[in-house]
Amino acid sequence: MDQDATMDRENGGAATPLHPVESGRDSGHNVVRLSGVTKSFRMGEGQVEVLKGIDLMIAAGEYISIMGPSGSGKSTLFNMIGALDKPTSGRVFIDEVDVAQLDAYELAWLRCRKIGYIFQTFNLIQVMTAIENVTLPMIFAGMSRDEYTDKGMQLLQLVGLGERARHKPSELSGGQQQRVAIARALANDPAIILADEPTGNLDLSTGEEIIDLLKQLSIERGGTVISATHDFKMINVSDRVVWIRDGRIDRIEDREKLNISVGKIS
Repeated sequence: MDQDATMDRENGGAATPLHPVESGRDSGHNVVRLSGVTKSFRMGEGQVEVLKGIDLMIAAGEYISIMGPSGSGKSTLFNMIGALDKPTSGRVFIDEVDVAQLDAYELAWLRCRKIGYIFQTFNLIQVMTAIENVTLPMIFAGMSRDEYTDKGMQLLQLVGLGERARHKPSELSGGQQQRVAIARALANDPAIILADEPTGNLDLSTGEEIIDLLKQLSIERGGTVISATHDFKMINVSDRVVWIRDGRIDRIEDREKLNISVGKIS
């Protein structure tokens, strides 16, 4: 196991970093680091190489957009950063902990405590209310009922849904469901928010609201937001844009150096 993490078996098998690193825009450390990451999948009798040697560093507090055409490896890279998959070769570090060295308990702790996930399809549990969806990660983290109920309501109020706490997903609009998903992603104060096509299932106006909300939360809470997206509107709120093509990083550009006009980016 990596020396930067240890298990606390007496506390339900949760992994605890030996030297936790604070998140924030001024902390000056890389919250994500990828070194020589490749990923191949077996297809029939052959191998398909999806990622072909990715080197990437993302600083705490950054807002990053990962962009590229379908089939470029964007989603696979997203899964690597989110510890949802492991590389064929190379290494992925979250707060300088090598994800490949973690066992199942430690990986579960990392996903629960360090990373908040927002998905294009919302991934809300349909039989649960908004407050129940938001508080579920806190229950897994061992919070008391009073603590997670209070915090869940605070998070729903933060995303403008305090009055919808007892509504189920079927009683909410797409934009409202995505706001619930954002509140759930913030449940355990993660260092990283991973947003996979967060505006993909939303209309133009609602999508812009979600983009603005993510940027606002990034600034106010000092967290790192990493979005895999086709939505060029995300560029307006990004600190850097990582362009992926054919399994490789084509280029990385600072937002202020991009010339954005209607229908054109140069």
